[in-house]
Amino acid sequence: MKLAPWALLAVAMAWGWSFVIMKDAIDRQSVNNFLFTRFAVAVVVMIMIRPKVLQLMDRELVMRAGAAGIFLGSGYIFQTLGLERTGAAITGFVTGLYIVLTPIFALIFLRQRVNRFTWSCIAIATIGLAFLSIRGWSVGFGELLIFISAIFFAIHIIALSKWSSGRDAYAMTVVQLAMCAILSGIASIPGGYSLPPDFGVWAVVVFTAVFATAIAFIIQTWSQAHMSAIKVAVILTMEVVFAALFAILFGGESLTLQSTIGGLMVITAMYLIVTRQEK
Repeated sequence: MKLAPWALLAVAMAWGWSFVIMKDAIDRQSVNNFLFTRFAVAVVVMIMIRPKVLQLMDRELVMRAGAAGIFLGSGYIFQTLGLERTGAAITGFVTGLYIVLTPIFALIFLRQRVNRFTWSCIAIATIGLAFLSIRGWSVGFGELLIFISAIFFAIHIIALSKWSSGRDAYAMTVVQLAMCAILSGIASIPGGYSLPPDFGVWAVVVFTAVFATAIAFIIQTWSQAHMSAIKVAVILTMEVVFAALFAILFGGESLTLQSTIGGLMVITAMYLIVTRQEK
């Protein structure tokens, strides 16, 4: 379906913008508390908008969407643990390695072979991510945790490709986000939970809950019923490009030749893989 790639691009844009606006909010509230509130608000809003969605949650949908939610929630938690131990820039690059892991898992679990053209696009996007993100790098425990998060994000993409088709995307999303809320709530227990401290943090919570979570994951779940997991992975790497662009436009960061080259490489890879039919 021609609309699916561009809908996913809008998701990447929302996630890129959320990186910029979350930076200050997370300084004022712990990350796990923020994630729990974000996911919980998203679930509540979705159920309020469409209460009858609860009637669509049969055992099979709950089991499969719940499993996908565990992969997604685990990805966020490991990413957060890694972010506390390393820089944000390298976090973006290592997380983006799901673009390499997704076709490997697609081959293992979906028996989906990857042609040379697609591998070329993956290589271009990965090098572009490195240009965008890396400003010196030492490998440590934080990077390992983030790499584990990339594994979970890749498996989440594979799971949606396997299980989304023929199922209600809205109901699938509610279950996934509920599982994310449960996992981030459990992760909040050691330090205790506190509500967002002020209006500014609440505003970020509401935006990320509605646009970067509820709507974004409805679109991703729906899109993956219409396109391959590998295309999805390449398109979603645009999140890093949008994050860099918005940081330059609104966050006071400067545009460098390195980041420009990296961004253009990721855009090129996305354009090529979207516009050319896989063979």
